[in-house]
Amino acid sequence: MDMEKYDLAVIGAGAGGLNASFEALMLGKKVGLIDKYKPGGECTWSGCIPSKALIQIADEIHTAKKYGNIEINGKQILTKVRTLIETAHQAEAVEVLEEAGIDYLQGYAKFKNAHTLDVDGKEIQADKVIIATGSSALIPSIKGIETVDYLTNENVFLLEDLPKDLIILGAGAIGVELAQAFQRLGVQVKLVEMAETILFREEKDMAVELESILKEEGVECFTSAKGVEVTTDATGVTLTIEQNGEKTNLTGEKILLALGRKPNVEGINLDEIGVQYNHKGIEVNEYLETTVPNVYAAGDIVGPYLFSHMGGVQGKQAVQNAFSVEKGKINYDHAAWCTFTHPELARAGMTEEEAKSKYDGRVQVYTQAYSELDRAVVDEKTKGMAKVICDEEGYIVGASILGERACELLGELQVMKSLHIPFYKLQEAIHPYPSYSEILLQLSKEAYNNQ
Repeated sequence: MDMEKYDLAVIGAGAGGLNASFEALMLGKKVGLIDKYKPGGECTWSGCIPSKALIQIADEIHTAKKYGNIEINGKQILTKVRTLIETAHQAEAVEVLEEAGIDYLQGYAKFKNAHTLDVDGKEIQADKVIIATGSSALIPSIKGIETVDYLTNENVFLLEDLPKDLIILGAGAIGVELAQAFQRLGVQVKLVEMAETILFREEKDMAVELESILKEEGVECFTSAKGVEVTTDATGVTLTIEQNGEKTNLTGEKILLALGRKPNVEGINLDEIGVQYNHKGIEVNEYLETTVPNVYAAGDIVGPYLFSHMGGVQGKQAVQNAFSVEKGKINYDHAAWCTFTHPELARAGMTEEEAKSKYDGRVQVYTQAYSELDRAVVDEKTKGMAKVICDEEGYIVGASILGERACELLGELQVMKSLHIPFYKLQEAIHPYPSYSEILLQLSKEAYNNQ
């Protein structure tokens, strides 16, 4: 039997791999997409989709509690989350991919050489290969961790029922989002973070305000705290933390590890073909090509931003670079992301501190509180603020929004930032009243007056 030959073989069917595969199809290429599981990757099965489903249910319950007593059925909620995962998956199911023209191979892929892959004993050849194997939860070297049946994003949504109480180690986006969601669902959450604040990479004033909101909702926050030992018994888990030179024991039925990610570089024979990598992932040049010609990489396995949408952008660009004479680069200055707490915290570009450092203080900073926005007042969504940072010529170099619908509002600023439109030009666009987008219009008026 002849070996199957492809123009492009893609290892990993997450956001990076799926976008790469469809981009190659658009160029008329024959594509083989390989994954050990069903298509969708981390985002669909244990990341964006299940977490947003849980967050939405928790938000609805939190709102309903304002008007009466709510009985929370943990088993029903978690079953609903898994049902929604399957529903979302249908758009990228194997049948959909194959109907579009992509050959889907379920199995473990290993390189035999730069153009040959072994997929569970079946060999295929490809002119170009894109590695998009993603990342997985980082497990800390805390004393006793190997004795504990810990949770990560990969298995927390497989729980049969909600725990009575939960320790979450790590207050990045995953830890903070799930801390609030579980707390709203009646789980007593203890959130532990080594840094001075939660979400320490974000605007400090916004991170501090969001932390205050979590505390108001009942989350116990332990910042500047390091987990040093974990033990388990019949009642649950005990985490010993060190904070301000003192040790404290925190107890919970379960512990969730949310301490970051590690690249999935093992098991695909990268060393054998000469693809170089380090603890952050596969090393690529500015065109997403690895140290082996015609082998590219995209998504979490590359970084620097571990978001599904960034993986998608990289996957498309890698394909263009692999098959086009003119190669393109991604401008990471225009990266944007959102932490889906309530209120949301959205960010594009630099923080105020980063911008002042880069431009020697020569920046214009515009801020406004949600409490000054009519729509937020009548909706009783007045917590939060918006901040837009411009250079001396009025172009956006950074923006952060903590507040209702922050992620959607950021899109308007992201368009202006990416297309190099001065912020003050927003004054020329009519915005409906009363809307949350008025906060951007009001900020741009300051920029207009500051020309």
